[in-house]
This record gives sequence, C-alpha cells and structure tokens, in this order.
Amino acid sequence: MGFLAWILFGLIAGILAKWIMPGKDPGGIIVTILIGIAGAFVGGWLGSLVGVGSMGDFSLGSFVTAIVGALVLLGGYRMLKKA
Repeated sequence: MGFLAWILFGLIAGILAKWIMPGKDPGGIIVTILIGIAGAFVGGWLGSLVGVGSMGDFSLGSFVTAIVGALVLLGGYRMLKKA
C-alpha cells in the first residue's frame, strides 16, 4: 500500500486513540490527528521489527500497533505540554 493509504490508516488510528484517551489536548484536534498519523507510522514500523504486522499490509496486527503507537505519542505529548 502507498504512503497516502498509511496516512489514512494513521488518521483512523489517531481518531481511535483520541476516543480511547479522551480529554483536552494542548494542540486541539488537528495536532491530535497529526500525532495519530505519526504514531501509526512509528507503531507500524516497530510492529514490523518484532513481527506483529508490517508496513506493507493492513492487518489486525498493523492496526493494533498503529493505535498503540498513537496512544504512546499522544500520552507523551500530553506529558510534555503539562511540564
């Protein structure tokens, strides 16, 4: 799948991460979506390293690692902005 497909995949992962981790974010919905996209790439890349999905396919493992990546980045962003 192409780069644009992974952006769409990250968009969905970012929205789900925001739904799982509700609350006020310092940057608003746009920043949250961008963090979700970045988290999808990071989660997908790390998942491919450990064998849970890969960057080239859209499987359940890839989707879970993308959501986890988005949650981790969103949580880290919130912690950095509070400090």
